[in-house]
Amino acid sequence: MSSQDIPEENLPAEQDHAHGAVGIADEENPFANPGLPPHEHRIQDVDERAARRSERMVALLFTVSMLATIGFIVAYLVIPNDKSIFVFPIGHLSAMNFTLGLTLGVALFCIGAGAVHWARTLMSDVEVADERHPIEAPADVRAKVHADFRDGAKESAIGRRKLIRNTMFGALALVPLSGVMLLGGLGPAPGTKLRHTMWAKGKRLVNMNTNQPLRPEDVIVGSLTFAKPDGLEEKSEEFQTEIAKAALMIVRLQPDNIKDKRELDWSHEGIVAFSKICTHVGCPISLYEQQTHHVLCPCHQSTFDLSDGARVIFGPAGHALPQLRIGVDSEGYLQALGDFEEPVGPAFWERG
Repeated sequence: MSSQDIPEENLPAEQDHAHGAVGIADEENPFANPGLPPHEHRIQDVDERAARRSERMVALLFTVSMLATIGFIVAYLVIPNDKSIFVFPIGHLSAMNFTLGLTLGVALFCIGAGAVHWARTLMSDVEVADERHPIEAPADVRAKVHADFRDGAKESAIGRRKLIRNTMFGALALVPLSGVMLLGGLGPAPGTKLRHTMWAKGKRLVNMNTNQPLRPEDVIVGSLTFAKPDGLEEKSEEFQTEIAKAALMIVRLQPDNIKDKRELDWSHEGIVAFSKICTHVGCPISLYEQQTHHVLCPCHQSTFDLSDGARVIFGPAGHALPQLRIGVDSEGYLQALGDFEEPVGPAFWERG
């Protein structure tokens, strides 16, 4: 039913709203204000029964929202965390998460739908036009502001008193340097310590479990051994800082299984030493699969191939694990032949 089908005496009285000055377009004024079109009444404006139906619909939506919120609270208190349900076609889901999401979604949707239905059917929809006032200041106000500025500049004598003007500019330019100096309070600069570890030429490889220097015969094919530099003690104040960079994992491979030439050159009788620190976010790597020679980071499943330069074959790690060049000393113990060639750890270049 439209307003054309309703007797005129049943229509609500029109309110007087300012629609702006209506004009007629012509050659001199091609953009005259055409005014607003005639207002069409909705069925709810003329039929109280329709208005009551809309009112009941809005109330129903709000009531459903309240019930959904109560359901959310009950689900949170009653449903066990470990209970799962099957939802076709998604599959098995956490019963609590599914119920909380469903009830909260229904509660929010019904509030929004009720508000929209209320606004579109019961609130006033009469169009109102309001004339926009000019944004710029009147000419006399602008002239006064400019005159006041010129008078102020003249009275301050900033043009004549060059000494005051120049020193003021100097003070304003230098005072921000105080804030720059405060940056020094953030702590000492790291320098190059992130680029180096305790490993150096002649440093023996010490077993982390036995705390004894390692010989080649101590490392058997297929085993994974963790090592630290000789002289680094757990009771040392710097132990955690240094082991976070120097932690080493040692694997013995058959030389014929090593694919990377540099890895083979830096090994000793198939014994290779790589950084234990994952190049993704710095987790310690500890899972080794001896058949494939892959090591897995337990944090985010980055996988490295120790037979091929410890390159990344899966996961979010950005680059291969750094390798430590090793040999044996005069007493037959495994030793480092230098430090890592590249920095260990994650996102080094982003850390500076």
